[in-house]
Amino acid sequence: MIYVKMHESDDGDILAMCDESLIDKTLSEGEMLIDVKGYSDFYTGELVDATNYELPRLDEVISFNIIGEESVGLCIRNSIIDIDNVKTIEGVPFAHAYKVDKPK
Repeated sequence: MIYVKMHESDDGDILAMCDESLIDKTLSEGEMLIDVKGYSDFYTGELVDATNYELPRLDEVISFNIIGEESVGLCIRNSIIDIDNVKTIEGVPFAHAYKVDKPK
C-alpha cells in the first residue's frame, strides 16, 4: 500500500507518493537525509494499492516526490520516471521528477 497526495500550488501541482511502511521513518546515508516521519503530512493522503491504482490526471503536475519500492515501481510502470534516475538511501529507492516546459 502507498500514500498518494496531491498538493496544489500557483505554479502547478506536486504529487507526493510514499510506501505505507516508510511513513514513520527517517532515512540517512552519508550526507543524505530523507525525513519522511518529520514531513509525514506531506505524504499522507489517500492510501491505495499500488498494484491496481490508476494515477490521477497529471496534466498540471510539475513535480513528483516518490519514496519506496512500491511507489517508485508504480511511477516507472506509468513512465513518470525512468529506472536510471532512481537513487537509493538505506536500500530504499526514491526519485524526484520535474516537468520542464520545452523552449518555444
